[in-house]
Amino acid sequence: MYGSFGTPRPRTVAPGEYPVWDEALALVNHDLSALLPDRGPLRLVALPAWPEESADDEHASEHVYVALPDGRWHGNDLPPDAGAGPATALAAVAEAAQDTVLECLWQVWPVCAEHRLGMHPGQEDGQAVWRCAGGNDERGPGHVQARGHVQAPVGKLEESYRSRRERRKQRKENKQNKRSRRG
Repeated sequence: MYGSFGTPRPRTVAPGEYPVWDEALALVNHDLSALLPDRGPLRLVALPAWPEESADDEHASEHVYVALPDGRWHGNDLPPDAGAGPATALAAVAEAAQDTVLECLWQVWPVCAEHRLGMHPGQEDGQAVWRCAGGNDERGPGHVQARGHVQAPVGKLEESYRSRRERRKQRKENKQNKRSRRG
């Protein structure tokens, strides 16, 4: 479990060890595959509690991270209290996944299709959501509003992007039909 210089090596978390985080990661992976299909599913990895933590707390737990398929991760571990409820766990896993994708792959994910801005996880009405800070108002397109808009619930990005593509396709067909009627 320890590598060179006595540093701990991460271990892959087995399915079912952290069921709430497993479920949350499955939804986040659904969003990842919808927008970055060739990246592969993220996974959970764990490191043991640091020696100084174990000395202070006999119940010190390990640290769990969201990692790329190759085991690399970036950012903070999942907070132990994040597993308390599904929405909290989902928002925490989504944020950890976003940190890992951004820092390890140097890729902004997910991106709002409407504003082309990176979105961030949050909670609204007891549900984990992807929120975009962009909005339109009298100051012009792309103006960043304090609150922004909810693009989709975490785990449902594909549906919002698919419906947007379908609307765009329908508008294009309508324009072509109008042109053909005129000509």
